[in-house]
Amino acid sequence: MKGRNETVERLEEETFDVCVIGGGATGAGCALDAQLRGLKTVLVEAGDFASSTSSASTKMVHGGIRYLQEAVRDLDINQYRLVEHALRQRSLMLRNAPFLTRTVEFLIPCFSQFERFYYGLGMKVYDWIAGKAGFSPSRLLARDEALHRVPAMRSRGLIGAVVYADGQFDDSRYCITLLNSFVGVGGEALNYARVTAFEENQAGRLSVAKVVDQVSDQKLKIRARAFVNAAGPFSDTVRQLASPCVATRMRPSKGVHILVPLGRFPDSDALLIPKTEDGRVVFAIPWNGRLLVGTTDSEWEPGDEMVVTRVEIEYLLRQLNPYLSEPLRADQVVSGTAGIRPLVAARNVVDTKKLIRDAEVELDPQSGLISILGGKWTTYRLMGEETVDKIQQYLGARVTPSMTRDHPLAGSLSYQWDYWQTLASEYHIPAGTAEHLSHTYGTIAPEVLKLVANETELGIPLLEGAAPIRAEVVYAVRREMAMSIEDVLARRIGLQLFGWRLAVQAAPAVASLLSRELGWSATETEAALEQYVSKINRMLDAAGLAPEPFPAHAMERR
Repeated sequence: MKGRNETVERLEEETFDVCVIGGGATGAGCALDAQLRGLKTVLVEAGDFASSTSSASTKMVHGGIRYLQEAVRDLDINQYRLVEHALRQRSLMLRNAPFLTRTVEFLIPCFSQFERFYYGLGMKVYDWIAGKAGFSPSRLLARDEALHRVPAMRSRGLIGAVVYADGQFDDSRYCITLLNSFVGVGGEALNYARVTAFEENQAGRLSVAKVVDQVSDQKLKIRARAFVNAAGPFSDTVRQLASPCVATRMRPSKGVHILVPLGRFPDSDALLIPKTEDGRVVFAIPWNGRLLVGTTDSEWEPGDEMVVTRVEIEYLLRQLNPYLSEPLRADQVVSGTAGIRPLVAARNVVDTKKLIRDAEVELDPQSGLISILGGKWTTYRLMGEETVDKIQQYLGARVTPSMTRDHPLAGSLSYQWDYWQTLASEYHIPAGTAEHLSHTYGTIAPEVLKLVANETELGIPLLEGAAPIRAEVVYAVRREMAMSIEDVLARRIGLQLFGWRLAVQAAPAVASLLSRELGWSATETEAALEQYVSKINRMLDAAGLAPEPFPAHAMERR
């Protein structure tokens, strides 16, 4: 991305074809598609890019086993279509960003012949729906092989497992990479830019978005011919800015994930827990050296703090532990995420877990606002395609084919999974750091390492023994618009997800570099550090874990 100040200066000078509101997966997908089709596009995000729903997923690129189960059980064609769409899009996500994605095999433990038949048949249907877009076909595993693959699984009563393949990805980095790709083809993107109102033209259609830059408090006016509302769970807020009397459509729900040490879990195979006490499924998936467990589905009300609670941790462990040889404990949790699902309300549906995750493109006939509502990560590209089709229709233009289907994202060209070896050899860096940079930035990782060539201290790890290096903080500010410690540790580098306490330990070094890059005073730097540690401690407290002390002599160590 371009420099933030430079972007702010340009926004009021230009008139755009499209203004996208929302910097998560949906907004980024819409913006890239629009720009590639020749529409001059700008994207604004009220917080940080990927800071809400798009960085709190189960990190899966999948069709949705639970949705297939509900399609069969309830004879619901809409659930079936969601699975079909997602399975078709799954392979495109992996192909267009190979450094951020991989295929993982999931084991479904079976404790009776009926379970083996039932789950085996279900996965064959999953394979059939995927068709040519499928990965490896599902199959049955004998008991010994299943236990060899996942030693942590309970052996008592186990007769085997059904195994199938799905995708995995780094959600926050995928979103940032989408935005880098969008800017790389001429788009403009700005975070911490909240839309507060609209202006209309003489025909009563939206023509200007009034925006407040929350970094400088500067007020901006963005002129565009079409406006897209891609605000996810907050879409109703934007819809009501455009048309105050419009009825609400969204029914957001909260979902949490927890992370624990891998222990006896492998780094390549995952578990699907097919039966939970509330009729859902739970996944236990290896994730960057941790085991990610999720997710929950509960009501969310505006104003609720997005933290993982002890009750939610205990719920997840209660579903997983009966399938393990050694139960996990709540005090083993090292981090977690809480996110809001952008569900669209449906008539006569009370329970959020019954709401379909499919998307809908809505055109407000009065204001002309185009809203993309609902959806899930795996279908982000298709959602963007359908939204841009609607934009072109609205503008009275010919609907042209989407170009995102076969568009490699930034860092993907010439990428091979062993690219880290090239980095390690050419730049003389440790294997762990090379792998981290390769799987974070792909083939643009040398741009990060060029900073080290100019300033060798930037090659020092953020935390002794950890892979991320200080150059990534500088790169995150200069090229990815990071503005806070959390922006860096949670969404640009991912260290916060690896461990809350480790993130606190790395925070002083991050604060020091942000201070230098953003021109913070010593007081501002200290306040930013205290604010970050306080937020992590609220997360620890909600999880029922001991607080992390403020790093001793943090400012002196900088």
